Amino acid sequence: MASFPPRVNEKEIVRSRTIGELLAPAAPFDKKCGRENWTVAFAPDGSYFAWSQGYRTVKLVPWSQCLKNFLLHGTKNVTNSSSLRLSRQNSDGGQKNKPREHIIDCGDIVWSLAFGSSVPEKQSRCVNIEWHRFRFGQDQLLLATGLNNGRIKIWDVYTGKLLLNLVDHTEVVRDLTFAPDGSLILVSASRDKTLRVWDLKDDGNMMKVLRGHQNWVYSCAFSPDSSMLCSVGASKAVFLWNMDKYTMIRKLEGHHHDVVACDFSPDGALLATASYDTRVYIWDPYNGEILMEFGHLFPPPTPIFAGGANDRWVRSVSFSHDGLHIASLADDKMVRFWRIDEDYPVQVAPLSNGLCCAFSTDGSVLAAGTHDGSVYFWATPRQVPSLQHLCRLSIRRVMPTQQVQELPIPFKVLEFLSYRI
Repeated sequence: MASFPPRVNEKEIVRSRTIGELLAPAAPFDKKCGRENWTVAFAPDGSYFAWSQGYRTVKLVPWSQCLKNFLLHGTKNVTNSSSLRLSRQNSDGGQKNKPREHIIDCGDIVWSLAFGSSVPEKQSRCVNIEWHRFRFGQDQLLLATGLNNGRIKIWDVYTGKLLLNLVDHTEVVRDLTFAPDGSLILVSASRDKTLRVWDLKDDGNMMKVLRGHQNWVYSCAFSPDSSMLCSVGASKAVFLWNMDKYTMIRKLEGHHHDVVACDFSPDGALLATASYDTRVYIWDPYNGEILMEFGHLFPPPTPIFAGGANDRWVRSVSFSHDGLHIASLADDKMVRFWRIDEDYPVQVAPLSNGLCCAFSTDGSVLAAGTHDGSVYFWATPRQVPSLQHLCRLSIRRVMPTQQVQELPIPFKVLEFLSYRI
């Protein structure tokens, strides 16, 4: 595990370039509580960007159009500006799936959202099941929204229409994630201490309840091959689940406070978790080993003060699609970009009251949501990956740690193909 270097002089760290911002409209006497943007998301095919503007509202905008507006009108955009309005006419026929802007009223405060696509990001392991309550197409794109009252609403992204209303959680639905295999299997994480597995191809039927958390569940994420799920929550909890058998694989131990975010690397070989203990850990999920520690407080908190300083709590973490970078967002008013093989940030950006972040589908932009319902965008670090990184990505997409270690190859080659820092 990497040791902490001396604190790097901020002048030596590259500042990330601002791409743009979407500012949520606010009434003159608008109360601050309830305006939080807890979640931002990019569609798997890169066609849409969605975020919670606060209260009951989710905004869906075509991502390519959003980028064009930033280039044409500068970085700032108020979300009810006419520059972001797209034509809603000719919605029939050939224009049906043309990206169009939608504003969705979800009926309650929105805590989580996720895009689900019937087009698999990888080879599907599911069997096609006939669509029951609404027509299922090969280009189906859905948006799931998790609400304050425990409900999950499923929307058609192309039309903005409500398709399903899933009712079973008894507390806030804190996070949502779709399986990347095109099966439209949805997992929800809730403050009711459970994770629930839903099959949207079967009328949104709830297939399974995953129990094990003793306190709130904050976040969940599928591995790229959809075979594994990570869930994190209060009381230092990091759990890994087998999603073929719906059983717990193992608990990962190392954090000292609530764990609030998690994300897998694109090859599934690494897992990033963010905690209020001011740390981000990079794990090998197959053996539970901590490979890297990214600290947000220097020196790091000692065990007796394991909770860290609340002005350094890490709120969110996201893996880039290049598998080489991650982004973290903390209460110290800073967004950091890290390389998985360096123990200090390669780029930073200022951000006050940040809550969540996500990389665009191509990895070129990071979006971050804030307490006031707005979103800010930065250009991400772009570097040519090493031959070692490309080799690791290739082999780890098809082999877990144990299989790589058992390959009949020279030790030096095995070391070259392993994530060990």
